[in-house]
Formats: sequence, C-alpha cells, structure tokens
Amino acid sequence: MAEATKATKTATTKASHADGYSVFETGGKQYRVTVGEEVKIEKLAGDSQVGDKIVFDKVVLSDDGKSTKIGEPYVSGAKVEAEVVAVGRAPKINVIKYKAKVNYFKKRGHRQPFLKVKVSKI
Repeated sequence: MAEATKATKTATTKASHADGYSVFETGGKQYRVTVGEEVKIEKLAGDSQVGDKIVFDKVVLSDDGKSTKIGEPYVSGAKVEAEVVAVGRAPKINVIKYKAKVNYFKKRGHRQPFLKVKVSKI
C-alpha cells in the first residue's frame, strides 16, 4: 500500500512540473509557484483585502514545461497573477534580552503580518 502512495505522489509532482512554474520576488524573498498553489508572503504596502487581485512582475525564472527563461535580473513580459485568500499575522515570537548581575531584563513580543495568496495565472 505504501508503494502505491509513493507512486501517486511522484506522479502528481511530475504533472505540476509539466504545467510549468515560476519564481518571483517580493518582500526581499523569492517564491517558486505553480498555478493553483497557495503561498504565504510578506504583507505588501497598502491595504490588501481578501479577494483582491495582485500582479507580481518581478519574475526571476519562468518555465512553461517546454522551455525555461531565466531573467537578467527579471524575465521581460512575464508576470504572476494571484488572488488574496487570507490576511493575517503569524504566531507570536517572544524576544528576551537579559544581562546577568545587573538587573537588566526586557521581554517583547512580535507577530509578523502576512498575506496568503493563491496563484491563478502565470
């Protein structure tokens, strides 16, 4: 039974490569995506709400299943279109600063805002 599951997983992975994928840049990070995939990205400037359409034009690499285009630094004319699925904040991270023997202790928390987007078109 386990062998059948492995075969199914590899077949779906190969199918997604045949459809093509793209690597785009936003928020100082690069994301590899295929059509229909959901990705958490850094929150963009401005007021984004669920249902908004976003276009990423800083495409670093584009593959349509037959040929691969690599940008210098970006692929001209290529873009990734996505729709905002969720707007939220990541779990809390506690930041503690402490120095022994000098009565110094600071505790702060941080929650990073993010957008969850679903890629609709490459």
